[in-house]
Amino acid sequence: MTLKELKIGQSATIETVGGEGNLRQHFLDMGVLPGAEVTLMKYAPMGDPMELMVHGYELTLRLDDAAKIEIVESSVKSFEKKEKVSTKKDYQKKQEHPGLGEGGKYHVKEHENPLPDGTVLSFALAGNQNCGKTTLFNQLTGSNQHVGNFPGVTVDRKSGSIKGNPETEVTDLPGIYSLSPYTSEEIVSRQFILDEKPVGIINIVDATNIERNLYLTMQLMELDIPMVLALNMMDEVRGNGGAILINEMEEALGIPVVPIVAAKNEGVGELVDHAIHVAKYQEKPATKDFCDKEDHGGAVHRCLHGIMHLIEDHARDNKVPIRFAAAKLVEGDTMVEEALQLSANEKEMIEHIICQMEEERGLDRSAAIADMRFSFITKLCDKAVIKPAESKEHERSRHIDRILTGKYTAIPMFILIMLSVFYLTFNVIGKFLQDLLQMGIDALAGAVDSGLTSLGVNEGLHSLIIDGIFEGVGSVVSFVPIIVTLFFFLSMLEDSGYMARVAFVMDKMLRKIGLSGRSTVPMLIGFGCTVPGVMASRTLPSERDRKMTILLTPFMSCSAKLPIYGFFTAVFLGIVVALGFKHTMFKGEPVPFVMELPNYRIPGAKNVIHLLWDKAKDFLQRAFSIIFIATIIVWLLENYSFSFNLVVNADDSILAGIAGLIAPLFASMGCNDFRICTALITGFMAKESVVSTLTVLFGGMENVASAISSAAAAALLVFCLLYTPCVAAIASVKRELGIKWAAFMVAFQCVLAWAVGSLVYLIGSVF
Repeated sequence: MTLKELKIGQSATIETVGGEGNLRQHFLDMGVLPGAEVTLMKYAPMGDPMELMVHGYELTLRLDDAAKIEIVESSVKSFEKKEKVSTKKDYQKKQEHPGLGEGGKYHVKEHENPLPDGTVLSFALAGNQNCGKTTLFNQLTGSNQHVGNFPGVTVDRKSGSIKGNPETEVTDLPGIYSLSPYTSEEIVSRQFILDEKPVGIINIVDATNIERNLYLTMQLMELDIPMVLALNMMDEVRGNGGAILINEMEEALGIPVVPIVAAKNEGVGELVDHAIHVAKYQEKPATKDFCDKEDHGGAVHRCLHGIMHLIEDHARDNKVPIRFAAAKLVEGDTMVEEALQLSANEKEMIEHIICQMEEERGLDRSAAIADMRFSFITKLCDKAVIKPAESKEHERSRHIDRILTGKYTAIPMFILIMLSVFYLTFNVIGKFLQDLLQMGIDALAGAVDSGLTSLGVNEGLHSLIIDGIFEGVGSVVSFVPIIVTLFFFLSMLEDSGYMARVAFVMDKMLRKIGLSGRSTVPMLIGFGCTVPGVMASRTLPSERDRKMTILLTPFMSCSAKLPIYGFFTAVFLGIVVALGFKHTMFKGEPVPFVMELPNYRIPGAKNVIHLLWDKAKDFLQRAFSIIFIATIIVWLLENYSFSFNLVVNADDSILAGIAGLIAPLFASMGCNDFRICTALITGFMAKESVVSTLTVLFGGMENVASAISSAAAAALLVFCLLYTPCVAAIASVKRELGIKWAAFMVAFQCVLAWAVGSLVYLIGSVF
């Protein structure tokens, strides 16, 4: 039978995994491989996708993909099985963890060639998603971090020196599951390590989900770079009655293994000491061969070592780790094959070696390599990991999911949660803080106004400071509490694990408009700001889905488009546009929905504070740079004529002359006032500038309402919601997709906004 036919609660053993290419490789890397046991936990509320338990963690899979996987049914439910539970004796078995240079299979006794003093020790911080990598990065670097781009690509990277160690640099790599080229993030992480050649790797794993996480660890060890393993969330392991025998694991892996609790800063100091030590003395992993030489006649072992002998000179000349290269050649990795520059004869010989291995092993090449790794992990965990039948976190998550992903409760709960977020942001917490800040700005403006008057400051300069800067920039700065509050709630939802559930619940619905459930997260983040929403699309494995999601994210009503009722308009138009894209430029089906569902966790306070500070700082930098400059320019253009004389009537100003050229285009929207056209132009720089510009040009927002009709106001609102996002968002789209797609997005959204705005004005004028 196929996996699609499995009933809820039933377990089965996988016989064969169908499919092809990178997607099949992704299945194998996630542990869906012949011999693995899976249990069907539940279906999404709409009947698709399904949630499976495999290797101790939850994985989602669409029914169409499940139909390609053949299974043999088992009568035992895997989540009813009882594994060995740790006892006092197990803890007593643990020995004192060796210090630096003391024993351990990984330890290189002779340090003949340590790196010279003064060498910057560069580390790659790598790990799965949801393993606490961001928390550890913040603990390691504190505030000593900066943001840039990975060389040659557009994915942002965070780097910083370790606190107290200025001659170090840690680069936070994207969260990945393996080094196979399935998503752009996996490629970026792999190429960074291969091309930038950090002197060490800090690999963080979720100790509560260790089998899943160690798969990446083994691939990183094949790169033959000094490495330290950080076992995170050890407090949860201990709290559940489990244990990890550190010395046994260290002996088997041949690298330092350090238990930590990143959220509480426990063990981080020891981790730093070991990382600096192995990097300084270039202590590389002692274990890189994970083959069981006795299993199935050692077919995989002979295959890998035969290929390694064949490509040894190519790997050395092209600076590719030989063991890593051999495994990737077996998996059919074209990027590694091209990097090695093999001849046709060598490629043919490698193919013969692999075919012989497949015949002896009884598995295809990719499955054989994945099975080799998971077999090693299983034996390692049997030796060094003691865990309870079910963790408290997983049990708690199951109970919460009965409501949040239940058949009849999931969608109502999603709507209720999002409405609560918007209500609290725009009507309660955010609004209260905004009013408080506005009172402070008004009080400061009044004091400055009085001071300038008493000093007899020039009337023009007085007007610039009060009517220009305070009215314009002040009205924008007052939005900071709204933005911070919204990002607070969105980050809480994401860090808690709920966002992954939203993707699971919404997948089938989004598939109807040509998207995957994974597109939900970037678009929800887009409500806070389009830029991080566009960046979040990098996790999508399909180029088609990435492009479509990026082009739709600006339709989400970002925090600069404050009116909440505009949210419904924008989402409705987004769906219409998505349907149009699905049947024109982006024909085809969205990528398979393969995603891990993490346990629910309480968001880390430091992570949330870091995020809120970054967003507030970014917004204030824009307010006092782009918007500040735009406000001054607008004021100058409004108050001076082309002969650079102060004008009494704004209609005689430079601004009126320039904006008047495009004003007729907006006559169909009832907005052919040059002041409105100017505000829309400044909105290209930052959406918030629309408000500040209208405030300056009309002398206060209360005057705007009296200057245009209700129908024109509705048309203007719709236009502002739909027309091109700000310069920062356009730049992020350009970095992700190129200048042609960015230009297309700007033109398409402007034309669409004008057409819909004109229609709204027409209907509004009639009624």
